[in-house]
Amino acid sequence: LRGATVVGPDGPVERAALVIDDGLISEIASDAKASGHDLDCGGGWIVPGFIDTHIHGVQGLDVLDGGEAVARVAALLPRFGVTAFQPTSVACGPADLSAFLAAVATAMAAPADAAARVLGAHLESNFINPAYKGAQPDRCLRLPPAPAEPLVSDGAFTGAAILAAIDTHRAAVHTVTLAPELPGALDLVARLAGRGHRVSLGHSAATFEQAQAAIAAGACRATHLFNRMPPLSHRAPGLAGAVLAAEGVTCEVVGDGHHVHPAMLGLAIRMKGHGGIAASTDASAVAGLPAGSTARLGDQTIRAGASCAELADGTIAGSLTTMDAVFRLLVRVVGLTVADAVHLTATTPAACAGRSDLGRLAVGHPADLVVLDRDLRVLQTWVAGRLAWNSAAGGAVSPAEVQR
Repeated sequence: LRGATVVGPDGPVERAALVIDDGLISEIASDAKASGHDLDCGGGWIVPGFIDTHIHGVQGLDVLDGGEAVARVAALLPRFGVTAFQPTSVACGPADLSAFLAAVATAMAAPADAAARVLGAHLESNFINPAYKGAQPDRCLRLPPAPAEPLVSDGAFTGAAILAAIDTHRAAVHTVTLAPELPGALDLVARLAGRGHRVSLGHSAATFEQAQAAIAAGACRATHLFNRMPPLSHRAPGLAGAVLAAEGVTCEVVGDGHHVHPAMLGLAIRMKGHGGIAASTDASAVAGLPAGSTARLGDQTIRAGASCAELADGTIAGSLTTMDAVFRLLVRVVGLTVADAVHLTATTPAACAGRSDLGRLAVGHPADLVVLDRDLRVLQTWVAGRLAWNSAAGGAVSPAEVQR
């Protein structure tokens, strides 16, 4: 790939060549030897593929729709520059959760051509505070089971049944969001972290001290910072203050310009540094659809409102944005450089997902990348060295084209 500014780990390299060989990046240089397979990138940008750690759906599809919904979402995302993602569920019953996690496991084990990688599920789980549930279905919320409670499912919808589903599909579950102030939540944090899951704090009324206790127990993420948690106050810093102050916690922030004011997003970036903030979409199934369109969030109907997805009563139910739009907002509105925006949309989310091999354009790493034009619009998306999206060719790339 020639003629673009390549944003590598040491900064931008202007009018560079990035060489892909057998799915990996083999060279990044300003004078790489030409070959018979050169592609001119037209003076734009080549950046690491975007990684979305919190996404419920897009263009009419929700990841809880059943069947091949997760795989179909994976196939749609490269057009937005996404090369990897964590399909995110809202609170649901044990049977629906098991079906979702089985679909995630299938998509992880047998990735489709021209599709984004599936990095494991993010459960915006049953163990959240009802007072801060947002669009989460109240009827599906449960208290964490007692440590000694056996994880068996007899058909009853209990907290233990939810944990049984998580244990059964352990390899498919990467992140679990929970409220640390619930009875038994600190034991649950330690239990999940001890099994290799990432615990994220969110949908919570936790005090500063309660959040600190959860971090000490193993929590390492925060779900949509500032949203569905008490406001940051000079006398009561709360959950937001605790995660901003904790060096070992990555704060996920919805980058649509509506969930969090761009000025507050900029302030959080200055507080945490680029390695402490992961920009995400929190996109619902109406993302990418015209205003007024409807779809599902779990088993609830949502619509595309003026600035966010909404339930019938106006409750915000996720965003309408996509990761390419998040990237443009970070550069054009928040004022980051392209290189700094890469950290928030690729490098830090990759670390958050436990994939240090992704999120960076470095020799020997997988060729997961996005070619952007000068206006930061997606021209091409490559996953594992294969062209997954090509706007000039009309969009998605067929399996035959991928092989060529």
